[in-house]
Amino acid sequence: MNPLNNYRFGSYAILAIGLINLRYQTGSDQNLAKSLVLILSGALVLILTFMPMMREFLIRKLTQKLALILLLLLIAYSLLV
Repeated sequence: MNPLNNYRFGSYAILAIGLINLRYQTGSDQNLAKSLVLILSGALVLILTFMPMMREFLIRKLTQKLALILLLLLIAYSLLV
């Protein structure tokens, strides 16, 4: 399996959570700003996985560990907002 697929699955999950949050929290205070954190971070990582020059950076072990931590933090953030 392509090692970038994990990034793509995670970024798609964060993007989807952000879009779902945007829809179901309609009318809440600062909902757009809170949801955009998730939407933009998911979209940015998804775009980065398709750039050939980012492949070597993304498959490093340290980068993978940091990305996993960031993914977990974003999931926790999505549950709190």
